[in-house]
Amino acid sequence: MNALDTNRFTTAWRAFGASAPRPRAILVVSAHWYVGYTAVTAMARPRTIHDFFGFPPELFAVQYPAPGDPRLAEEVAEIAKPAAVGLDLDGWGIDHGAWSVLVHAFPAADVPVVQLAIDARRPFDWHFELGTKLAPLRERDVLVIGSGNVVHNLRAIDWSHPDAGFDWARRFDEDARRILTERPADIASLQSHPDFKRAVPTPDHFIPVLYVAGLAAAETCAAKVLVDGYAYGSLSMTCYGLDADCPDATDPRPAAGLPNPDLVPPDSTNS
Repeated sequence: MNALDTNRFTTAWRAFGASAPRPRAILVVSAHWYVGYTAVTAMARPRTIHDFFGFPPELFAVQYPAPGDPRLAEEVAEIAKPAAVGLDLDGWGIDHGAWSVLVHAFPAADVPVVQLAIDARRPFDWHFELGTKLAPLRERDVLVIGSGNVVHNLRAIDWSHPDAGFDWARRFDEDARRILTERPADIASLQSHPDFKRAVPTPDHFIPVLYVAGLAAAETCAAKVLVDGYAYGSLSMTCYGLDADCPDATDPRPAAGLPNPDLVPPDSTNS
C-alpha cells in the first residue's frame, strides 16, 4: 500500500528521486522475483506485474509503464560472468517490489528499468559477490536498487502497532545498520545473529540488501541511512543508499497499512 499512500518513507523515496542525478537506467533487485535461476529482464516494454492478492482495486490499477533496456540487460549478463545470467524476453516485467518504490522516486516512469532475478539456489555469499560485480554499472550512470526489508516476518505482524518494532526486530535491524554503515563486507555474518530466524524467516526480502552491501564493499564506502523506522512490529522500513540523500524528507505518518491479515500471502507485502 506504500505505492498509494504518502508517509515519511514514500516522502523520502520521492525526495531521493528528485535530488539524485537522472540515471541512464535503473537496475532493480526485487524480493518478488525470487526464482530458481539467474536472469535479467531484456524486453523493450516490460509489463507492470501485480504479484499479490487481497489488496484494494486501486493497487491493481497502478501501472508503471517505464521502458526496458535490452542493452543494459546484456551488460549485466556480461559483467556477471562466469555466472550465467539468462535474458528474459517475455516472462517477467516490473513487479511491485520495484514499482511500489519507483512510482514515488521516478513518478514519470521515463527512466528505463531492468530487473535482476534473485536466484533462490544460491547462498548469501554468492549474492554479495554478484553485488560487487555490479559496481562498475554505477560508473555508467546506472542506478542499482535493492528492494526488500532487512526485517520481514509477516506471520509475526501486530496490527495494533503500525509504527513500532519488536525488541528482536530492533536488535537485528540495528546490528544490520552497524554492519552496512561500518563494514558492509561482513553482511553475510548476520546469518549467525541470534534473532536471524525471526527477522528473516524466508530469505527473499533480505537478499536485496546483500547487493547493496556488495556495491558498498566494492567501492570501499559505507552505506548511509536514508530513512528508518518499523511497521507492525515485525517489519523494518530502513532504507540505505550510497552517495545519496533524501533532503527535506520529513513526514510524520507511518508506513502504509496492509489488507486483511487473512488475505496476506507469506511472500507479499510492500517493499
